[in-house]
Amino acid sequence: MMMIGTILFVLLLALLILFFLKQFWTQRNLPPGPLTLPLIGTFFAVGLWLREDYFRKPVKRHGNIYRLWYGQQLMVVLSGFKAVKEEMTSFPEELSDRLDDPFLNDFGKGRGILFSNGHTWKQQRHIGITSLRKLGLGKKSIEHQIEDAAQILVEIFRETKGQPFDPSFSMLNAVSNVICALSFGHQFSAEDEEFQKLLQALQIIFKFFGDSFHAMYDLFPQLMKHLPGPHKEALASVDIILAFAKQEVEKHKESNSLHEPQDFIDYYLFQMEKSRNDTNSTYNEENLSQCIFDFFAAGTETTFATLRWALLLLTNHLDIQEKIQKEIEDVFGSSGSISYQDQKKLPYTNAVIHEMQRLKYVLLYGVPRQNTKDVVMRGYDIPKGTFIIPDLRSVLLDPEQWETPEKFNPKHFLDKDGKFIDREEFLPFGIGLRSCVGQQLAKIEIFIFLTSLLRAFSFQLPEGVKELNEEPIAKTTMHPHPYKLCAIPTQA
Repeated sequence: MMMIGTILFVLLLALLILFFLKQFWTQRNLPPGPLTLPLIGTFFAVGLWLREDYFRKPVKRHGNIYRLWYGQQLMVVLSGFKAVKEEMTSFPEELSDRLDDPFLNDFGKGRGILFSNGHTWKQQRHIGITSLRKLGLGKKSIEHQIEDAAQILVEIFRETKGQPFDPSFSMLNAVSNVICALSFGHQFSAEDEEFQKLLQALQIIFKFFGDSFHAMYDLFPQLMKHLPGPHKEALASVDIILAFAKQEVEKHKESNSLHEPQDFIDYYLFQMEKSRNDTNSTYNEENLSQCIFDFFAAGTETTFATLRWALLLLTNHLDIQEKIQKEIEDVFGSSGSISYQDQKKLPYTNAVIHEMQRLKYVLLYGVPRQNTKDVVMRGYDIPKGTFIIPDLRSVLLDPEQWETPEKFNPKHFLDKDGKFIDREEFLPFGIGLRSCVGQQLAKIEIFIFLTSLLRAFSFQLPEGVKELNEEPIAKTTMHPHPYKLCAIPTQA
Protein backbone atom coordinates (compact mmCIF):
# COMPACT_ATOMS: atom_id res chain seq x y z
CA MET A 1 0.00 0.00 0.00
CA MET A 2 2.84 2.35 0.87
CA MET A 3 4.45 1.63 -2.51
CA ILE A 4 1.18 2.40 -4.37
CA GLY A 5 0.78 5.66 -2.44
CA THR A 6 4.35 6.66 -3.32
CA ILE A 7 3.77 5.89 -7.02
CA LEU A 8 0.54 7.91 -7.06
CA PHE A 9 2.30 10.83 -5.37
CA VAL A 10 5.14 10.74 -7.90
CA LEU A 11 2.63 10.57 -10.80
CA LEU A 12 0.69 13.51 -9.40
CA LEU A 13 3.88 15.51 -8.93
CA ALA A 14 4.95 14.68 -12.49
CA LEU A 15 1.56 15.80 -13.85
CA LEU A 16 1.83 19.09 -11.97
CA ILE A 17 5.35 19.66 -13.30
CA LEU A 18 4.15 18.91 -16.84
CA PHE A 19 1.21 21.30 -16.34
CA PHE A 20 3.44 24.17 -15.26
CA LEU A 21 5.99 23.48 -18.03
CA LYS A 22 3.19 23.47 -20.63
CA GLN A 23 1.74 26.61 -19.10
CA PHE A 24 5.12 28.32 -19.17
CA TRP A 25 5.63 27.41 -22.84
CA THR A 26 2.13 28.36 -24.09
CA GLN A 27 2.14 31.60 -22.09
CA ARG A 28 5.71 32.63 -22.91
CA ASN A 29 4.63 35.68 -24.94
CA LEU A 30 1.46 36.57 -23.07
CA PRO A 31 1.36 39.61 -20.77
CA PRO A 32 2.69 38.93 -17.24
CA GLY A 33 0.29 37.88 -14.51
CA PRO A 34 -0.17 36.06 -11.20
CA LEU A 35 0.24 32.34 -10.59
CA THR A 36 -2.24 30.18 -12.52
CA LEU A 37 -3.60 26.93 -11.05
CA PRO A 38 -5.52 24.12 -12.79
CA LEU A 39 -9.33 24.64 -13.01
CA ILE A 40 -9.48 27.76 -10.82
CA GLY A 41 -7.03 29.89 -12.82
CA THR A 42 -5.74 32.95 -10.96
CA PHE A 43 -8.53 33.14 -8.37
CA PHE A 44 -6.16 31.97 -5.65
CA ALA A 45 -3.70 34.77 -6.42
CA VAL A 46 -6.10 37.74 -6.83
CA GLY A 47 -9.00 36.54 -4.68
CA LEU A 48 -12.50 35.16 -5.32
CA TRP A 49 -14.32 38.09 -3.68
CA LEU A 50 -14.68 41.38 -5.52
CA ARG A 51 -13.33 44.61 -4.05
CA GLU A 52 -12.93 48.13 -5.39
CA ASP A 53 -9.25 47.68 -6.34
CA TYR A 54 -9.67 44.10 -7.64
CA PHE A 55 -8.29 44.94 -11.11
CA ARG A 56 -6.00 47.80 -10.07
CA LYS A 57 -3.99 45.98 -7.41
CA PRO A 58 -2.11 43.60 -9.79
CA VAL A 59 -0.83 46.64 -11.76
CA LYS A 60 1.77 47.37 -9.08
CA ARG A 61 3.45 44.05 -9.74
CA HIS A 62 2.63 43.24 -13.38
CA GLY A 63 2.23 46.59 -15.15
CA ASN A 64 -0.55 48.28 -17.14
CA ILE A 65 -1.27 45.23 -19.28
CA TYR A 66 -1.50 41.90 -17.49
CA ARG A 67 -3.24 38.53 -17.76
CA LEU A 68 -5.64 36.67 -15.52
CA TRP A 69 -7.25 33.27 -15.98
CA TYR A 70 -10.98 32.93 -15.30
CA GLY A 71 -10.88 29.17 -14.92
CA GLN A 72 -9.56 28.10 -18.34
CA GLN A 73 -10.50 31.42 -19.98
CA LEU A 74 -7.72 33.91 -20.66
CA MET A 75 -8.40 37.52 -19.64
CA VAL A 76 -6.17 40.51 -20.42
CA VAL A 77 -6.64 43.67 -18.35
CA LEU A 78 -5.73 47.11 -19.68
CA SER A 79 -5.11 49.59 -16.88
CA GLY A 80 -4.63 53.37 -16.95
CA PHE A 81 -5.60 55.93 -19.56
CA LYS A 82 -2.70 55.39 -21.96
CA ALA A 83 -3.05 51.60 -22.15
CA VAL A 84 -6.84 51.69 -22.48
CA LYS A 85 -6.91 54.43 -25.11
CA GLU A 86 -4.01 53.10 -27.21
CA GLU A 87 -5.12 49.49 -27.37
CA MET A 88 -8.90 50.02 -27.61
CA THR A 89 -8.51 52.54 -30.45
CA SER A 90 -5.81 50.51 -32.26
CA PHE A 91 -8.14 47.53 -32.70
CA PRO A 92 -11.68 48.93 -33.02
CA GLU A 93 -13.10 46.08 -35.13
CA GLU A 94 -11.08 43.30 -33.51
CA LEU A 95 -12.32 44.33 -30.04
CA SER A 96 -15.98 44.86 -30.92
CA ASP A 97 -17.37 41.51 -29.73
CA ARG A 98 -19.08 40.82 -26.43
CA LEU A 99 -17.93 37.89 -24.29
CA ASP A 100 -18.62 34.27 -25.15
CA ASP A 101 -19.58 33.76 -21.52
CA PRO A 102 -21.81 30.82 -20.41
CA PHE A 103 -24.08 32.87 -18.15
CA LEU A 104 -24.33 35.86 -20.49
CA ASN A 105 -25.12 33.48 -23.36
CA ASP A 106 -28.06 32.04 -21.40
CA PHE A 107 -28.90 35.53 -20.15
CA GLY A 108 -29.10 37.36 -23.50
CA LYS A 109 -29.10 34.50 -26.04
CA GLY A 110 -27.07 36.62 -28.46
CA ARG A 111 -29.94 39.05 -29.01
CA GLY A 112 -30.51 42.78 -28.65
CA ILE A 113 -27.71 45.34 -28.30
CA LEU A 114 -25.77 44.36 -25.18
CA PHE A 115 -25.37 40.62 -25.79
CA SER A 116 -25.17 40.32 -29.59
CA ASN A 117 -22.25 40.35 -32.01
CA GLY A 118 -21.57 40.82 -35.70
CA HIS A 119 -24.42 41.68 -38.09
CA THR A 120 -27.10 41.32 -35.41
CA TRP A 121 -25.30 43.74 -33.10
CA LYS A 122 -24.72 46.30 -35.87
CA GLN A 123 -28.40 46.35 -36.84
CA GLN A 124 -29.71 46.43 -33.26
CA ARG A 125 -27.29 49.19 -32.26
CA HIS A 126 -28.28 51.16 -35.36
CA ILE A 127 -32.00 51.04 -34.57
CA GLY A 128 -31.26 51.92 -30.95
CA ILE A 129 -29.24 55.01 -31.84
CA THR A 130 -31.48 56.25 -34.66
CA SER A 131 -34.72 55.76 -32.74
CA LEU A 132 -33.35 57.62 -29.70
CA ARG A 133 -32.30 60.45 -31.98
CA LYS A 134 -35.71 60.58 -33.66
CA LEU A 135 -37.47 60.50 -30.31
CA GLY A 136 -35.79 63.80 -29.55
CA LEU A 137 -32.47 62.98 -27.96
CA GLY A 138 -30.84 66.37 -27.58
CA LYS A 139 -34.07 68.14 -28.45
CA LYS A 140 -36.73 69.59 -26.20
CA SER A 141 -39.22 66.72 -26.50
CA ILE A 142 -37.28 64.21 -24.43
CA GLU A 143 -36.31 66.84 -21.91
CA HIS A 144 -39.97 67.54 -21.17
CA GLN A 145 -40.41 63.93 -20.07
CA ILE A 146 -37.30 64.07 -17.91
CA GLU A 147 -38.34 67.42 -16.43
CA ASP A 148 -41.74 65.96 -15.56
CA ALA A 149 -40.10 62.98 -13.83
CA ALA A 150 -37.75 65.36 -11.97
CA GLN A 151 -40.64 67.51 -10.72
CA ILE A 152 -42.49 64.43 -9.47
CA LEU A 153 -39.33 63.50 -7.57
CA VAL A 154 -39.12 67.02 -6.11
CA GLU A 155 -42.70 66.73 -4.80
CA ILE A 156 -41.99 63.32 -3.26
CA PHE A 157 -38.91 64.72 -1.49
CA ARG A 158 -40.95 67.71 -0.31
CA GLU A 159 -43.37 65.36 1.44
CA THR A 160 -40.58 64.25 3.80
CA LYS A 161 -40.77 67.74 5.43
CA GLY A 162 -37.04 67.85 6.13
CA GLN A 163 -36.99 64.57 8.08
CA PRO A 164 -34.33 61.88 7.45
CA PHE A 165 -35.26 59.53 4.60
CA ASP A 166 -33.71 57.14 2.09
CA PRO A 167 -34.08 58.68 -1.41
CA SER A 168 -33.25 55.45 -3.28
CA PHE A 169 -36.74 54.04 -3.90
CA SER A 170 -38.09 57.32 -5.31
CA MET A 171 -35.02 57.89 -7.51
CA LEU A 172 -35.20 54.34 -8.88
CA ASN A 173 -38.84 54.88 -9.85
CA ALA A 174 -38.07 58.24 -11.49
CA VAL A 175 -35.08 57.03 -13.54
CA SER A 176 -36.81 53.85 -14.65
CA ASN A 177 -39.89 55.78 -15.72
CA VAL A 178 -37.80 57.83 -18.16
CA ILE A 179 -36.80 54.57 -19.89
CA CYS A 180 -40.42 53.39 -19.81
CA ALA A 181 -41.58 56.61 -21.48
CA LEU A 182 -39.01 56.16 -24.26
CA SER A 183 -39.63 52.44 -24.74
CA PHE A 184 -43.39 52.13 -24.17
CA GLY A 185 -44.64 55.69 -24.62
CA HIS A 186 -45.98 55.96 -21.07
CA GLN A 187 -44.86 56.03 -17.44
CA PHE A 188 -46.08 54.14 -14.36
CA SER A 189 -47.21 55.27 -10.95
CA ALA A 190 -45.02 54.20 -8.02
CA GLU A 191 -47.94 52.11 -6.74
CA ASP A 192 -48.29 50.09 -9.94
CA GLU A 193 -47.70 46.44 -8.94
CA GLU A 194 -46.50 45.41 -12.41
CA PHE A 195 -43.97 48.25 -12.44
CA GLN A 196 -42.63 47.32 -9.00
CA LYS A 197 -42.39 43.70 -10.11
CA LEU A 198 -40.16 44.83 -12.99
CA LEU A 199 -37.93 46.89 -10.71
CA GLN A 200 -37.63 44.01 -8.25
CA ALA A 201 -36.62 41.68 -11.10
CA LEU A 202 -34.02 44.20 -12.22
CA GLN A 203 -32.51 44.43 -8.74
CA ILE A 204 -32.30 40.63 -8.49
CA ILE A 205 -30.39 40.49 -11.78
CA PHE A 206 -27.82 43.14 -10.83
CA LYS A 207 -27.39 41.68 -7.36
CA PHE A 208 -26.39 38.40 -8.99
CA PHE A 209 -23.67 39.90 -11.21
CA GLY A 210 -20.38 39.82 -9.34
CA ASP A 211 -21.73 37.16 -6.96
CA SER A 212 -19.66 34.01 -6.40
CA PHE A 213 -22.53 31.98 -7.96
CA HIS A 214 -21.95 33.95 -11.18
CA ALA A 215 -18.32 32.78 -11.23
CA MET A 216 -19.40 29.19 -10.44
CA TYR A 217 -21.90 29.25 -13.32
CA ASP A 218 -19.23 30.37 -15.76
CA LEU A 219 -16.74 27.76 -14.53
CA PHE A 220 -19.19 24.83 -14.38
CA PRO A 221 -22.21 25.80 -16.55
CA GLN A 222 -23.56 22.30 -17.21
CA LEU A 223 -23.46 21.43 -13.50
CA MET A 224 -24.99 24.74 -12.35
CA LYS A 225 -27.93 24.39 -14.74
CA HIS A 226 -29.07 21.42 -12.65
CA LEU A 227 -28.46 22.98 -9.24
CA PRO A 228 -30.64 25.45 -7.31
CA GLY A 229 -29.30 28.89 -6.43
CA PRO A 230 -29.54 32.62 -7.16
CA HIS A 231 -28.62 32.00 -10.82
CA LYS A 232 -32.05 30.42 -11.29
CA GLU A 233 -33.74 33.48 -9.76
CA ALA A 234 -31.69 35.83 -11.95
CA LEU A 235 -32.62 34.00 -15.17
CA ALA A 236 -36.27 33.89 -14.08
CA SER A 237 -36.12 37.66 -13.52
CA VAL A 238 -34.88 38.13 -17.09
CA ASP A 239 -37.92 36.19 -18.29
CA ILE A 240 -40.23 38.44 -16.25
CA ILE A 241 -38.92 41.60 -17.93
CA LEU A 242 -38.92 40.01 -21.41
CA ALA A 243 -42.51 38.79 -20.92
CA PHE A 244 -43.60 42.32 -19.99
CA ALA A 245 -41.79 43.73 -23.03
CA LYS A 246 -43.61 41.26 -25.29
CA GLN A 247 -46.97 42.31 -23.81
CA GLU A 248 -46.18 45.94 -24.61
CA VAL A 249 -45.16 44.98 -28.16
CA GLU A 250 -48.53 43.25 -28.67
CA LYS A 251 -50.37 46.35 -27.44
CA HIS A 252 -48.42 48.50 -29.89
CA LYS A 253 -49.21 46.15 -32.78
CA GLU A 254 -52.90 46.49 -31.96
CA SER A 255 -52.74 50.31 -31.80
CA ASN A 256 -51.30 50.39 -35.35
CA SER A 257 -49.40 53.68 -35.02
CA LEU A 258 -46.33 52.63 -37.00
CA HIS A 259 -46.51 55.53 -39.43
CA GLU A 260 -46.66 58.05 -36.57
CA PRO A 261 -44.11 56.52 -34.14
CA GLN A 262 -44.35 57.69 -30.55
CA ASP A 263 -41.76 55.48 -28.86
CA PHE A 264 -39.01 52.93 -29.42
CA ILE A 265 -41.40 50.01 -29.99
CA ASP A 266 -43.19 51.95 -32.74
CA TYR A 267 -39.92 52.77 -34.49
CA TYR A 268 -38.72 49.18 -34.23
CA LEU A 269 -41.99 47.71 -35.57
CA PHE A 270 -41.84 50.20 -38.44
CA GLN A 271 -38.30 49.05 -39.23
CA MET A 272 -39.49 45.42 -39.15
CA GLU A 273 -42.19 46.30 -41.66
CA LYS A 274 -39.67 48.04 -43.95
CA SER A 275 -37.25 45.08 -43.75
CA ARG A 276 -39.73 42.22 -44.12
CA ASN A 277 -38.36 41.22 -47.58
CA ASP A 278 -34.71 41.53 -46.52
CA THR A 279 -33.36 38.03 -45.91
CA ASN A 280 -30.40 39.48 -43.98
CA SER A 281 -32.58 41.45 -41.58
CA THR A 282 -32.30 40.71 -37.87
CA TYR A 283 -35.19 43.02 -36.99
CA ASN A 284 -37.66 40.71 -35.28
CA GLU A 285 -39.77 40.57 -32.12
CA GLU A 286 -37.23 38.51 -30.17
CA ASN A 287 -34.52 41.11 -30.75
CA LEU A 288 -37.02 43.90 -30.06
CA SER A 289 -37.90 42.44 -26.66
CA GLN A 290 -34.23 42.03 -25.82
CA CYS A 291 -33.48 45.63 -26.88
CA ILE A 292 -36.22 46.81 -24.50
CA PHE A 293 -34.63 44.74 -21.74
CA ASP A 294 -31.24 46.29 -22.58
CA PHE A 295 -32.61 49.83 -22.37
CA PHE A 296 -34.51 49.08 -19.18
CA ALA A 297 -31.58 47.37 -17.44
CA ALA A 298 -28.60 49.46 -18.54
CA GLY A 299 -30.51 52.74 -18.66
CA THR A 300 -31.94 52.34 -15.18
CA GLU A 301 -29.13 50.81 -13.14
CA THR A 302 -26.21 53.08 -14.03
CA THR A 303 -28.10 56.39 -13.87
CA PHE A 304 -29.78 55.34 -10.62
CA ALA A 305 -26.40 54.47 -9.04
CA THR A 306 -24.92 57.78 -10.27
CA LEU A 307 -27.71 59.81 -8.65
CA ARG A 308 -27.35 57.89 -5.37
CA TRP A 309 -23.65 58.75 -5.29
CA ALA A 310 -24.36 62.35 -6.28
CA LEU A 311 -26.70 63.07 -3.37
CA LEU A 312 -24.37 61.31 -0.94
CA LEU A 313 -21.33 63.33 -2.05
CA LEU A 314 -23.22 66.64 -2.04
CA THR A 315 -24.53 65.93 1.45
CA ASN A 316 -21.00 65.20 2.69
CA HIS A 317 -19.59 68.28 0.94
CA LEU A 318 -21.91 71.17 1.77
CA ASP A 319 -19.41 73.76 0.50
CA ILE A 320 -19.56 72.28 -3.01
CA GLN A 321 -23.36 71.95 -2.83
CA GLU A 322 -23.70 75.61 -1.84
CA LYS A 323 -21.46 76.74 -4.73
CA ILE A 324 -23.70 74.90 -7.20
CA GLN A 325 -26.83 76.47 -5.71
CA LYS A 326 -25.26 79.94 -5.84
CA GLU A 327 -24.27 79.49 -9.49
CA ILE A 328 -27.78 78.36 -10.43
CA GLU A 329 -29.32 81.28 -8.50
CA ASP A 330 -26.96 83.81 -10.07
CA VAL A 331 -27.70 82.61 -13.62
CA PHE A 332 -31.40 81.67 -13.48
CA GLY A 333 -32.83 83.07 -10.27
CA SER A 334 -35.38 81.00 -8.40
CA SER A 335 -37.85 80.31 -11.21
CA GLY A 336 -37.94 79.16 -14.82
CA SER A 337 -36.80 75.86 -16.27
CA ILE A 338 -33.20 74.77 -16.88
CA SER A 339 -32.53 72.76 -20.05
CA TYR A 340 -29.60 70.51 -20.80
CA GLN A 341 -28.18 73.16 -23.15
CA ASP A 342 -27.89 75.44 -20.11
CA GLN A 343 -25.00 73.38 -18.77
CA LYS A 344 -22.75 75.74 -20.77
CA LYS A 345 -23.94 78.58 -18.52
CA LEU A 346 -23.19 76.52 -15.39
CA PRO A 347 -19.50 75.54 -15.64
CA TYR A 348 -19.06 74.77 -11.93
CA THR A 349 -22.23 72.64 -11.80
CA ASN A 350 -21.09 70.80 -14.93
CA ALA A 351 -17.64 70.24 -13.41
CA VAL A 352 -19.12 68.81 -10.19
CA ILE A 353 -21.34 66.38 -12.14
CA HIS A 354 -18.35 65.15 -14.14
CA GLU A 355 -16.21 64.87 -11.00
CA MET A 356 -18.86 62.80 -9.22
CA GLN A 357 -18.98 60.39 -12.16
CA ARG A 358 -15.19 60.22 -12.21
CA LEU A 359 -14.62 59.64 -8.50
CA LYS A 360 -17.57 57.29 -8.00
CA TYR A 361 -17.61 55.43 -11.29
CA VAL A 362 -20.63 53.13 -11.07
CA LEU A 363 -19.05 50.04 -12.65
CA LEU A 364 -16.29 47.92 -11.13
CA TYR A 365 -14.45 48.11 -14.48
CA GLY A 366 -15.27 48.75 -18.13
CA VAL A 367 -17.59 46.44 -20.06
CA PRO A 368 -15.38 43.54 -21.29
CA ARG A 369 -14.79 42.70 -24.96
CA GLN A 370 -13.55 39.60 -26.78
CA ASN A 371 -11.10 39.82 -29.65
CA THR A 372 -12.25 38.34 -32.96
CA LYS A 373 -8.70 37.58 -34.18
CA ASP A 374 -5.13 37.37 -32.90
CA VAL A 375 -3.66 40.78 -32.07
CA VAL A 376 -0.38 42.11 -30.66
CA MET A 377 -0.61 44.57 -27.78
CA ARG A 378 2.54 46.28 -26.57
CA GLY A 379 4.62 43.41 -27.90
CA TYR A 380 2.48 40.67 -26.34
CA ASP A 381 0.56 38.06 -28.36
CA ILE A 382 -3.17 38.13 -27.52
CA PRO A 383 -4.83 35.05 -29.06
CA LYS A 384 -8.31 35.16 -30.59
CA GLY A 385 -11.10 34.64 -28.03
CA THR A 386 -9.33 36.41 -25.16
CA PHE A 387 -11.51 38.43 -22.79
CA ILE A 388 -10.24 42.04 -22.92
CA ILE A 389 -11.07 44.20 -19.90
CA PRO A 390 -10.59 47.96 -20.36
CA ASP A 391 -10.39 48.98 -16.71
CA LEU A 392 -12.20 52.33 -16.90
CA ARG A 393 -12.05 52.72 -13.13
CA SER A 394 -8.26 52.82 -13.40
CA VAL A 395 -8.58 55.47 -16.13
CA LEU A 396 -10.81 57.67 -14.00
CA LEU A 397 -8.46 57.29 -11.02
CA ASP A 398 -5.20 57.39 -13.00
CA PRO A 399 -2.64 59.38 -10.93
CA GLU A 400 -0.82 60.32 -14.15
CA GLN A 401 -3.92 62.13 -15.42
CA TRP A 402 -5.67 63.55 -12.35
CA GLU A 403 -4.13 65.93 -9.83
CA THR A 404 -5.90 64.42 -6.80
CA PRO A 405 -7.38 61.16 -8.16
CA GLU A 406 -8.79 59.86 -4.86
CA LYS A 407 -10.39 63.17 -3.77
CA PHE A 408 -13.65 64.90 -4.70
CA ASN A 409 -12.17 67.83 -6.59
CA PRO A 410 -14.31 69.68 -9.20
CA LYS A 411 -11.18 71.63 -10.24
CA HIS A 412 -10.24 68.58 -12.31
CA PHE A 413 -12.73 69.93 -14.87
CA LEU A 414 -12.10 73.68 -14.53
CA ASP A 415 -9.39 75.89 -15.95
CA LYS A 416 -7.75 78.76 -14.05
CA ASP A 417 -10.57 81.09 -15.16
CA GLY A 418 -13.31 78.77 -13.87
CA LYS A 419 -14.36 77.60 -17.34
CA PHE A 420 -15.36 73.97 -17.89
CA ILE A 421 -12.76 71.62 -19.46
CA ASP A 422 -13.95 68.64 -21.48
CA ARG A 423 -11.20 66.07 -20.81
CA GLU A 424 -10.44 63.05 -23.00
CA GLU A 425 -9.52 61.02 -19.90
CA PHE A 426 -13.17 61.18 -18.82
CA LEU A 427 -14.43 57.81 -20.11
CA PRO A 428 -17.31 56.60 -17.89
CA PHE A 429 -19.36 55.66 -20.96
CA GLY A 430 -16.69 53.50 -22.53
CA ILE A 431 -14.53 53.85 -25.63
CA GLY A 432 -14.69 52.50 -29.17
CA LEU A 433 -17.49 50.90 -31.15
CA ARG A 434 -19.14 49.46 -28.04
CA SER A 435 -19.39 52.72 -26.11
CA CYS A 436 -22.74 53.27 -24.36
CA VAL A 437 -25.68 53.78 -26.76
CA GLY A 438 -27.59 55.82 -24.18
CA GLN A 439 -24.79 58.07 -22.93
CA GLN A 440 -26.42 61.28 -24.16
CA LEU A 441 -29.71 60.33 -22.50
CA ALA A 442 -27.87 59.60 -19.24
CA LYS A 443 -26.11 62.98 -19.35
CA ILE A 444 -29.41 64.82 -19.83
CA GLU A 445 -31.09 62.86 -17.02
CA ILE A 446 -28.32 63.43 -14.48
CA PHE A 447 -28.10 67.15 -15.25
CA ILE A 448 -31.85 67.82 -15.11
CA PHE A 449 -32.52 65.66 -12.05
CA LEU A 450 -29.70 67.22 -10.04
CA THR A 451 -30.34 70.85 -10.99
CA SER A 452 -34.05 70.40 -10.25
CA LEU A 453 -33.34 68.89 -6.82
CA LEU A 454 -30.66 71.42 -5.88
CA ARG A 455 -32.92 74.36 -6.73
CA ALA A 456 -35.58 72.97 -4.44
CA PHE A 457 -33.56 71.59 -1.52
CA SER A 458 -30.45 71.76 0.55
CA PHE A 459 -29.35 68.20 1.34
CA GLN A 460 -28.05 67.83 4.87
CA LEU A 461 -26.89 65.10 7.26
CA PRO A 462 -29.43 63.77 9.77
CA GLU A 463 -28.92 64.97 13.33
CA GLY A 464 -26.08 63.09 15.04
CA VAL A 465 -24.57 61.80 11.77
CA LYS A 466 -21.07 63.14 11.07
CA GLU A 467 -20.61 61.79 7.55
CA LEU A 468 -22.23 59.36 5.10
CA ASN A 469 -20.20 56.27 4.22
CA GLU A 470 -18.37 56.83 0.91
CA GLU A 471 -17.08 53.24 0.61
CA PRO A 472 -18.84 51.33 -2.21
CA ILE A 473 -20.42 47.91 -2.07
CA ALA A 474 -18.20 45.93 -4.44
CA LYS A 475 -20.34 44.33 -7.15
CA THR A 476 -20.32 44.67 -10.92
CA THR A 477 -22.33 47.86 -10.32
CA MET A 478 -20.86 49.89 -7.46
CA HIS A 479 -23.58 51.31 -5.21
CA PRO A 480 -23.10 53.18 -1.92
CA HIS A 481 -24.21 51.63 1.35
CA PRO A 482 -27.81 52.50 2.28
CA TYR A 483 -28.06 56.00 3.71
CA LYS A 484 -30.52 58.64 4.86
CA LEU A 485 -30.39 62.40 4.40
CA CYS A 486 -32.60 65.44 4.97
CA ALA A 487 -34.03 67.47 2.08
CA ILE A 488 -34.49 70.98 3.51
CA PRO A 489 -36.60 73.19 1.20
CA THR A 490 -34.66 76.24 -0.02
CA GLN A 491 -37.85 78.29 -0.45
CA ALA A 492 -40.90 78.71 1.74
